[in-house]
Amino acid sequence: MQIRDKARWAMLVPTSMGVRLAPEDRLPVHSADRFRLFASSAETNVASIPARLGLPVKVLTRFIEGSPISALVRSDLRARGMDVEGPEIPQGDAWGYRHQFNIADSGFGARAPRVWNDRAGEVGRTMSVDDFDLARILGDEGVAVVHLSGLIASLSPGTSELCVEIARRAKAAGSIVAFDLNYRASFWKGREGELAEAFHAIASECDVLYGNEEDFQLCLGIEGPEPGGEGLDVKIEAFQEMIGRIRTAYPGAQWIGTSLREVISANRHLWGMILWGDEEFTVVKPREIEVFDRIGGGDASVGGMLYGLLQGWSAKESAQFGWATGVLATMGPRDDAAPADEAQVWGIWNGNARVVR
Repeated sequence: MQIRDKARWAMLVPTSMGVRLAPEDRLPVHSADRFRLFASSAETNVASIPARLGLPVKVLTRFIEGSPISALVRSDLRARGMDVEGPEIPQGDAWGYRHQFNIADSGFGARAPRVWNDRAGEVGRTMSVDDFDLARILGDEGVAVVHLSGLIASLSPGTSELCVEIARRAKAAGSIVAFDLNYRASFWKGREGELAEAFHAIASECDVLYGNEEDFQLCLGIEGPEPGGEGLDVKIEAFQEMIGRIRTAYPGAQWIGTSLREVISANRHLWGMILWGDEEFTVVKPREIEVFDRIGGGDASVGGMLYGLLQGWSAKESAQFGWATGVLATMGPRDDAAPADEAQVWGIWNGNARVVR
């Protein structure tokens, strides 16, 4: 894929920022009395990889005027090396707008993680095309890769329209358009036809498509393997056949990837990836990894893959790097990974955990 020359921004992500409350000491939410709080969103989890590794990243979102949570979010994004743009709107009153809360524990052993999304009054749902000067950002300044997520695309009719418009304008401006489908049943309930149309419109503009077998089936109607059943190794051929059907449906997509995950326990997963690109398949067969907290692993994997694309690496190298950044995200309590440098990520890929002095 051709990276746009002289683009000011390596990556652009529209997002709805929230905060995560996570119990300390791996306790379940209902019995914990101490929590960590940090800013989070799926899209900025992806963008954290290129940003932490020194590339310029732009975040588009909405804020609450005078809100301490908005201030926390701005500070967190700056600390991750991201530039942020978007309007501030009045809260209204105590029952008005706010940033969403994601309340989630990490699980332990046979006790699975549990996630509770509290998104009532979420300010990000009110975003619209009129909030941002897309002609300036995509045209005058330029963006190498625009990354869109099915989470922001399905929040509301306004955010669906925003993502479709960004995809179309980005493609016309010469940006690479990437889309991680991220299906959520609660977001699609009662809006199936509307969202299927929007997701098809976005995917039709895409150079990079990513998701799991459920995402492609439920978002785009692409037949794929049944969830569960045989082990991942047995199903790899079925995943490749699914990617073949995606290529037929969306011939503009030059890289198409899917995550491979099998949960042994909350702390032990089998983690792999399949990426079609450079006219061939790269299969990262599932390897066992140790997991501190799984949330954000898939996002970081996409972020590492897109970082490789931005660096001009092959699809194979990008898949390997993305596999390793996904692992890195699962090694700590935050949702976003913070690689120190490329060498740290390649050390994870190579299984080299020897001390670096």
